[in-house]
Amino acid sequence: MFYFIAAGKQNQHTSTMRLFLSYIWMYRRLLLIVLTPLLLLPVPLIIRTKEAECAYVLFVVAVFWLSEALPLSVTAFIPALMFPLFGILPSKAIASTYFKDFHLLLTGVICLATSIEKWNLHKRIALRMVMLVGTNPAWLMLGFMFSTGFLSMWLSNTSTAAMVMPIVEAVAQQIINAEAEVDAMQINSSDGICNEVFELDENIYEKDTKCDTEKHVNGYSNGTVAVYNNGKCKEVEEHQTETCSQHEKEMPEIQSDSEKRYRNKKDQMMCKAMCLCIAYSSTIGGLTTITGTSTNLIFAEQFQTRYPECTEINFGTWFLLCIPITIILVILSWLWIHWLFLGFNLKEMFKCGKEKTNREIASAKVIMDEYKKLGPVSYQEIMTFILFLLMALLWFTRDPGFIPGWSALFPQYKGYATDSTAALLLGLLFFIVPAYPWKRKSAGKINSFDYAPLITWKEFQACMPWDIGILVGGGFALAEGCEVSGLSQWIGNKMTPLGSLPIWLIVLIACLIVTSVTEVASNPATITIFLPILAPLAEAISVNPLYILIPTTLCTSFAFLLPVANPPNAIVFSYGHLQVMDMVKAGLGINILGVIVVMLCISTWAIPMFSLDVYPSWAPSIATTNSTALVTTAFTSAM
Repeated sequence: MFYFIAAGKQNQHTSTMRLFLSYIWMYRRLLLIVLTPLLLLPVPLIIRTKEAECAYVLFVVAVFWLSEALPLSVTAFIPALMFPLFGILPSKAIASTYFKDFHLLLTGVICLATSIEKWNLHKRIALRMVMLVGTNPAWLMLGFMFSTGFLSMWLSNTSTAAMVMPIVEAVAQQIINAEAEVDAMQINSSDGICNEVFELDENIYEKDTKCDTEKHVNGYSNGTVAVYNNGKCKEVEEHQTETCSQHEKEMPEIQSDSEKRYRNKKDQMMCKAMCLCIAYSSTIGGLTTITGTSTNLIFAEQFQTRYPECTEINFGTWFLLCIPITIILVILSWLWIHWLFLGFNLKEMFKCGKEKTNREIASAKVIMDEYKKLGPVSYQEIMTFILFLLMALLWFTRDPGFIPGWSALFPQYKGYATDSTAALLLGLLFFIVPAYPWKRKSAGKINSFDYAPLITWKEFQACMPWDIGILVGGGFALAEGCEVSGLSQWIGNKMTPLGSLPIWLIVLIACLIVTSVTEVASNPATITIFLPILAPLAEAISVNPLYILIPTTLCTSFAFLLPVANPPNAIVFSYGHLQVMDMVKAGLGINILGVIVVMLCISTWAIPMFSLDVYPSWAPSIATTNSTALVTTAFTSAM
């Protein structure tokens, strides 16, 4: 009896502990929000210096950004709240850091992206590029990767992955259904029976199909697969009823396979490989342009703010630096994913002049059908493409470096016009150019022209990432506080002993650190945290800041390991083809390849482009020994 009483008390205690832990887990974010500032509070209370107070704000913001206890954009307002209270920056001064030239550039780019998405220009470009490379599975993957990478140069990585994945899903399901049809026809032809159960195009694309359809759990209506059941399908020829029912008994394996999502292991591996190609190429393509991803934009703005006399970083020079990285990394990623999931058969990958397989014919058909649905090129697509070319041309020719650019037309205002100037000019045209110049509306008996621009303000607002704009502003405020308080200088002085290490080793360590952190933290938060630390480090060891900041910025985008590492990963993971370990295995290899390619870049063609082997004149001169000693001694004694 005592045993049962003791066991009952133990079970009650266990259930109480479980309930307590469940409440802790439920309110973990609230606890983190409350406990983090309290636990770090001794830092500014004991070490009463501006550097320590700024470090306290930096630690709180970093913890909130890494854990996402608060939304990233909400955390970005913490410097605006705490810096005035600590006397680091007045409220008016810190408010001006939340809107910079970056936001004007982002506005123009989003105008372009809104028009591209609205008029389906992105879909036409993607399908056309895939049609150019052919329908061999290997080349089909490469075609999707290059088309996705090209789109992500100009659109956000997230929207690119979301736009291309439905096309990839339709192609994959068409291939699977085509092979099922061929197998069924081969079996039926041996008995002299013609089976018309498998209808490819209607099953995937027609909404009014007469057979039940089953959606994949992916959030997109395009990813549908027809599930055939003779008990539900109503269109069975009367004269074939007996023949079909008799034949179905003779092929139970094919009937069961057709009801599955994959017919065999090869189909499953193909779907995995295609999904990963889209996720990784959308991220890699964003590296190519300054406007391609938010981390590049954050770097460009913070760099120009810290080094206003530097004119080496612009759209053209960044494109020339990164286009080789993108091409090399896309090809290496393609080979790695193909080998990992589909094997490495050179004869299959590079076969030419041979008869196309059923898989290739099916994929070519669905791509061609999708392209035909777009119809002829519309006036809106033409105007969007023209404005896109003009924007890119103005970016490239503003200050190319090897010849005078159009900014040289205003010598008295040198440095006034930036990439945001061109972006705003073309962005405004999207609100002016009429979308239907020849269309008329009839109101009763009166015909009137209907003027509507290429994009409207509501459409622009729906595409504008306001949260990214606020997040970047918080990073600028944090960087300004670190500079004014002297924290950046103190960090640089403490890192001076690293100057004894080879510069390539310092760069490699920085790349590995940010690549690891960005897997668990958002890319914008990671780059915003590390830039104010690495810039003083480069100054302290008398190294060109670009030597460390460029590779670090590029490696911040290498979040390939986990579905939650970045939005493109999450989008492709939601289609249900991938397991977490699939992404970990593939992403680890891409991370390693990415760091190697970036190190190759920074050690070869980047050196003559930016004179990385020379400490530049636009960087601040090294502080004198006396002033450095005073700062270090004061802070050390305070600690």
